[in-house]
Amino acid sequence: MAGAPARYLVFFQYFGTRYSGVMETKSDQALVGVQNYLEKAAEQLKPAAPIKFHISSRTDSGVHALANAAHLDIQRGPGRAPFTGPQLVQGLNHHLRPQPIWTYIYRLLLGCAHRSQIPVFERDLCWAPPGGPGSMPRALSQALCGSSPLDIPAMREAAQFLLGTHDFSTFSSPQAEAQSPVRTLQQLQLQPSPSLLGQHHLHRGLEFWEVRVKSKSFLYRQVRRMVGALVAVGQARLSPAGLQELLALRDPRALPPSATAPPGGLFLHSVHYRHTGGHVLINYSLIINNY
Repeated sequence: MAGAPARYLVFFQYFGTRYSGVMETKSDQALVGVQNYLEKAAEQLKPAAPIKFHISSRTDSGVHALANAAHLDIQRGPGRAPFTGPQLVQGLNHHLRPQPIWTYIYRLLLGCAHRSQIPVFERDLCWAPPGGPGSMPRALSQALCGSSPLDIPAMREAAQFLLGTHDFSTFSSPQAEAQSPVRTLQQLQLQPSPSLLGQHHLHRGLEFWEVRVKSKSFLYRQVRRMVGALVAVGQARLSPAGLQELLALRDPRALPPSATAPPGGLFLHSVHYRHTGGHVLINYSLIINNY
């Protein structure tokens, strides 16, 4: 049986500009209540029963609060002691923080027939993979870039299979530390890109492309391994459906280490903190009753 619930009194403050007010609203509204965020954070504490915030004072849309108050009952699992006041404050505030969204770009260079054609200021800042199957003898593949362009439409088709929430074990390094392999890709796009110095028009026939990937978190080497698989699709060594099958295998060994794109083309582009969270802070908490 679950332990007896404990009742807490919490004091909290919020910047109300992006909220419909303090009270709970339907989640499909453009602006929702502060209570929605408080109870969503409370879900992360793994209670034995849903947690409801009983808020003492209502505020309207856009109104701020320096010290509002609410009481809530928390029932924990069997054998688990009630949270202390400081533990509850720390736990709730941890999940009220804004979650960063990471954007990486991987830069590809197409159209070079020899490594010497890569602009000097672009070397080690992009990857110029072989263009297509049979475009060169294997013995030359380490020196030549290949003149056949990658099949960008096929790569874009394959990228659609990676969008959304999946178990990305296949695209994690086999040496990665044990962790949940489930991640959510919010964006995975292939788009033309300029050279870093904006002078690639001087190098006729060269095309810069970037793979732009956005998520709250990534597995170890996930971006580079996904790019390597997409390039294999562009080279017709792997079909878009074959990439989907690799994803479904959920096995890091299904994608050989040689398929990992080299590190030089990968850039952390930005870290964005969403505005929908991070404007609510629990100031203080104490147990006011044990049932």
